[in-house]
Amino acid sequence: MGINSAFWKGKKVLVTGHTGFKGSWLSLWLQQLGAHVIGFSLAPISRPNLFEVANVAEGINSIFGDIRDINAVKQVFFETQPDIVIHMAAQALVRYSYKKPIETYQTNVMGTLHVLEAIRVSNSVQSVVIVTTDKCYENKEWLWPYRENDPVGGHDPYSSSKACVELLVASYRKSFFSDNQTVSIATARAGNVIGGGDWSEDRLIPDIINSFERGETVSIRSPNAIRPWQHVLEPLFGYLLLAEKLYGDAGRDYSEAWNFGPTSEGAQSVQWVVEHIAQHWKGAMWEINEDQQLHEAKILKLDSTKAYEKLGWQTRWTLAETLQNVTAWYLAEQLGVDVKQVCYEQIDLFNKIGCN
Repeated sequence: MGINSAFWKGKKVLVTGHTGFKGSWLSLWLQQLGAHVIGFSLAPISRPNLFEVANVAEGINSIFGDIRDINAVKQVFFETQPDIVIHMAAQALVRYSYKKPIETYQTNVMGTLHVLEAIRVSNSVQSVVIVTTDKCYENKEWLWPYRENDPVGGHDPYSSSKACVELLVASYRKSFFSDNQTVSIATARAGNVIGGGDWSEDRLIPDIINSFERGETVSIRSPNAIRPWQHVLEPLFGYLLLAEKLYGDAGRDYSEAWNFGPTSEGAQSVQWVVEHIAQHWKGAMWEINEDQQLHEAKILKLDSTKAYEKLGWQTRWTLAETLQNVTAWYLAEQLGVDVKQVCYEQIDLFNKIGCN
């Protein structure tokens, strides 16, 4: 199943966190589909960043603001009257959450609460996707993938904050939207996403690419940690499919939690990923960092059977293909190629797979 471009043409879509890595890719994809994109987010922090190098702001209504400011959030809803909301704005780094726990909870929990409150009083919104994370589960470090009905929890502040978001959305759904036949709300849980244009602090792929470009040795922590790696387009594809299903009379049947994770082939160790990227870089070097690390889950897999059966969603690229596309993006950027066009070409390539 593919994206229904006719559905998205002319739809007013509010994307919170549009200046981030995932938000930038989603905004470009929505532009391709003919949607009227409204972005609400803090200005990008990292330099460089995909939002600026791909000129994502061109052709969308880009608004800088803070979801921790409820009045600013409500004002955006009032002025733009969105049809669909995809809430992605978040503090998304595990290690940063140890340094700034209050900021993490304020952004992830209270920020989501502000978005839900704005939706509650909106007369235009019909479809809402709240993006959380695979790390919202109470991780027992077992080999089996987590299903949507497994308990949520969280060791570190980031994971815990996203578990709180899941509980918050479930409460609002039952308290304020159960009898509302016009608004349908779902949460989306995705694994570790990778792709071109991610220069965020303390992320594996950016650290690898930056070190390789400079001819430096990459220092790898937790080489045996297993993550459900997938290209950023994979979960975004799921969010778009889910938003379509939530829109309209049948949306109530999809107002629940959804996993969007790779197959077992995509759940590989950090060392496996580093070795495969290194194959594309002459003289690439890496080493294991033996220093004591903050707690991070070692094993985490998702069961996406429900998304496959009810939404027709499934991953389209193998992990090897994903890493090849990621490396190709950064090599193109290094050569001075228009990266916005590279993004569009990779989106087209991804879409064509669904047409085969």
